[in-house]
Amino acid sequence: QVQLVESGGGLAQPGGSLRLSCVTSGFVLDAYGVAWFRQAPGKEREGVSVIIAATERTNDADSVKDRFIIARERNTIHLQMNDLKPEDTAVYYCAAGRRRSWSGNVWRRALEFGYWGQGTQVTVAS
Repeated sequence: QVQLVESGGGLAQPGGSLRLSCVTSGFVLDAYGVAWFRQAPGKEREGVSVIIAATERTNDADSVKDRFIIARERNTIHLQMNDLKPEDTAVYYCAAGRRRSWSGNVWRRALEFGYWGQGTQVTVAS
């Protein structure tokens, strides 16, 4: 049974940090790409960061470059979020998908990911 379980959300002040974790089970992680998406109220779900598990190659959305870091630790995918801004407020989801190639920005499409976690709320406010 495939499972992705997120944790680590909460309230942070602007300029602060949070670390999200996604524990994966039930599938061979090396065969997948794992991404963090987020969805704010009234907005579309957007891809934030992705890691190709086998190579640990990563990519990030421009809005979080140099602030967020995605990394793998065994079967867990972490998202270290630094210098948080109010616009980072959203529900964050971990998602896993399988493709022959993750070139370009294909990873930013939610439809490419077949497995999703339940989401964790991140709120950035003073």
